[in-house]
Amino acid sequence: MATAAMLLAALTACGGSGSGSGSDDGSDRADAKSQDGSKASPSKKVDCADEDISQADWMKHCSDEGAGAGTGGDGTEGQATGLKFGESYTWPDGLKASVTEAKVFEDYDAELLESAKPGNTDFRVKLKVTNSGKSAVALNDLSLIIEGATNGGEAASTSFENGSEPLEGRLAPGVSATKTDDNALETKYGKKIVVTVQRGSDDFDLDFPEFTGSITG
Repeated sequence: MATAAMLLAALTACGGSGSGSGSDDGSDRADAKSQDGSKASPSKKVDCADEDISQADWMKHCSDEGAGAGTGGDGTEGQATGLKFGESYTWPDGLKASVTEAKVFEDYDAELLESAKPGNTDFRVKLKVTNSGKSAVALNDLSLIIEGATNGGEAASTSFENGSEPLEGRLAPGVSATKTDDNALETKYGKKIVVTVQRGSDDFDLDFPEFTGSITG
């Protein structure tokens, strides 16, 4: 009888322990489910050139502290090559650059005797720049090298009067602008191009981003 009583007591103790353990496990599972169920908010895509951008978003995504080298805000973080028209690159000081388009130029100024040269494609590249840093930036430090992306060739730099917005002057912090760069490329090289945005600097490790796209029109 004593042995049976001892066995019954042992079984009762084990059952109580299991019940308590099951309760704890359920609580743990509920906590885990709660944690898994709360999804992190997706990373926000921010256009630093948007005039309606909030101060909080600008500080987080566009300021010197929020935007590291190569952070374009469009999935191109740390990338200087293989960029497409419309994507962007940001240098360590906060200057952001994006080639928005390359379009055949036809709006010649007859008074200046501008005209198309046979065998060439005249075109205008638009470069959007945004200063998300803390100091003014000299735009004449920027220059474009444009090459054919299909079978070679390098575009010759030129300048057309109508609608021209050359890279000159300074860009204040928090300001964006769209500048133009005019070129002529021999038609035999096609219309697919690579635009390299060079920047004069004492920093020899500075990257020169490359943007690939096509001349439209």
